[in-house]
Amino acid sequence: MKKSSRVILALDETDREKALSVADSVSGTVDAIKINWPLVLSAGPEMITELSERSDVICDFKVADIPNTVHLIVDLALKRGASGVIVHAFTGSDSLSEAVRTAEGRGSVYAVTEMSHPGGKEFTAPVAVQLAQMGVKCGVKGFIAPATRPDRIAAIRRIAGPGMEILSPGVGAQGGSAAEAIKAGADYVIVGRAIYGAEDPATVARAFAADVRSAL
Repeated sequence: MKKSSRVILALDETDREKALSVADSVSGTVDAIKINWPLVLSAGPEMITELSERSDVICDFKVADIPNTVHLIVDLALKRGASGVIVHAFTGSDSLSEAVRTAEGRGSVYAVTEMSHPGGKEFTAPVAVQLAQMGVKCGVKGFIAPATRPDRIAAIRRIAGPGMEILSPGVGAQGGSAAEAIKAGADYVIVGRAIYGAEDPATVARAFAADVRSAL
């Protein structure tokens, strides 16, 4: 994944044509497009392939299952054209290691340490440090840490060191600041509704990219 604007679009649209239109309009600005179950379930898994022709695609499937099922999901996502897959770390080191093994030489695995919504503080936050430590041992490419709580990004960065990537969701509609997330140690910020729900997604994407540049 390139590291230019450091902005990743979370394309949580459910309309195929609109999703492709937004992707076309921002592909020159964002570094990747992250898709989740709403778009895949509404428009089909072929959306992974179609979007991968426009940008790097990260499948935010938050995979949380036994190792064999993790293998199947990660393998299929990468075969469809994804360059990365997001998985939950709380399932344990065997499942996380299987995700990494499956993606080796084909794509990247990012482990969720702490979710960005308020409920993320209830269960994932108390064990985020342990999850990150396990992720380092398992060899993940990087971590998901909340832009809504920059101090938590900094905590994960201390564990990850300089060589691992941190992707931070929660910028825009959830109230997180792109600049503050970058200052705290994020490599990329993830922005969804603020971009794809805008009348002019390209202009808004460029504005977030400018906010990121101000923090570098």
